[in-house]
Amino acid sequence: MRRVAGLKELAGDYDSLLCDVWGVLHNGVAAFPAAVDAITRFRAVGPVVLITNAPRPHPSVRKQLRELGVPDSAYDALVTSGDVTRALIAERPSVKLFHIGPTRDMSFYEGLDVVLASEAEAELVSCTGLSDDTTETPDDYRKLLTRLADRNLPMVCANPDIVVERGDQLVYCAGALAQLYRQLGGEAVLVGKPHAPIYDAAKAPIAAQGGARTLAVGDGLPTDIRGAVDNDISVLFVTGGIHAADFGPPAAPDGERVAARLAAEGLSAVAYIPALRWDREGRAP
Repeated sequence: MRRVAGLKELAGDYDSLLCDVWGVLHNGVAAFPAAVDAITRFRAVGPVVLITNAPRPHPSVRKQLRELGVPDSAYDALVTSGDVTRALIAERPSVKLFHIGPTRDMSFYEGLDVVLASEAEAELVSCTGLSDDTTETPDDYRKLLTRLADRNLPMVCANPDIVVERGDQLVYCAGALAQLYRQLGGEAVLVGKPHAPIYDAAKAPIAAQGGARTLAVGDGLPTDIRGAVDNDISVLFVTGGIHAADFGPPAAPDGERVAARLAAEGLSAVAYIPALRWDREGRAP
């Protein structure tokens, strides 16, 4: 594994790109211009597919990306954890579903044959996140999750991420609630990264454009990196994302610490980079 100055150094070895979104292309507040420039330039090499654990269908995520500064022209396709989770829920028509998450995620259920039900009537729990991730923690849900687990209700988690960066803050995601649910004895099904269903969905548009040698770009070890490794995809590890504090100064990560962390978790990468960019002369993040 080596540090690279930009994606350009690896582009000759691959014909398609699978790129994480939150933490690599934006921080929840604004896009990183150098990263957007990098994936846009890679499109001259081959298709770029964005893969995200966002718990919403891809049209709403595409709109959000535009607003943050990631134009449609920067990528070829977008696959979300919300897309794959909807397909899973659709396998249980007319199921009585109890939603855990913010009201902004209610569009997740549009077009699905489900009955949004109360806690007492529910047959299935659907978790898209915390109702207010700016103030709440998973412990605020312990009593609720204990009651649901005691009833043996299965949970479908639309976002396996534990935390993400929003600006300069870390906020909890649905994955943190699914993790607690399992600790309480409940059954939780996760379909986003690092699990195979979302990668199967993301490989389809790559294959349609003739891609065969894919490079995955991501910053999350338990999701992006684990998912790519488990699905036999080469990895460019962005160290300046969610794990930045673990490797020294974000702009100058300690390569030995990066390698040791990957080895300790049974992971690997072909290269690492502090923040995604095309080359040393590319646009500044």
